[in-house]
Amino acid sequence: MADDFYLRYYVGHKGKFGHEFLEFEFNKDGRLRYANNSNYKNDEIITREAYVGQAVIQELKRIVEDSEILKEDDNNWPAPDRVGRQELEVILGGQHISFTCTKLGSVLQVQNSKDPDGLRIFYYLVQDLKCFVFSLISAHFKIQPIQK
Repeated sequence: MADDFYLRYYVGHKGKFGHEFLEFEFNKDGRLRYANNSNYKNDEIITREAYVGQAVIQELKRIVEDSEILKEDDNNWPAPDRVGRQELEVILGGQHISFTCTKLGSVLQVQNSKDPDGLRIFYYLVQDLKCFVFSLISAHFKIQPIQK
């Protein structure tokens, strides 16, 4: 149980282009699933699945632990609304958290919330996770196998 690991992040909204969202998840075996749906100009959903090594999972665990998000509580965070919804679910070290809040657009929005300290941790962790995932997806799917 203590070595269980799972992380899922979702951000999305329903607007004039339909349901647009970004979602990714990692499990302890290294499976990364990624989906990005933007209907702008009739774009289609982008889905990717890859397996990452244990070094990547360990780094992901370190990022989550260092953020101290596992100590936070989303009770005073702004609820999802017409602007959008964010979800973060993490299972790590015997702990399970599941947070939901509105789509955050700026640090100013974080500072003006009822829980600026907790929401700041969430905001910057999400930025780090998205950067990490975009780098992994970009690197994994642009590398061409060596031709014989």
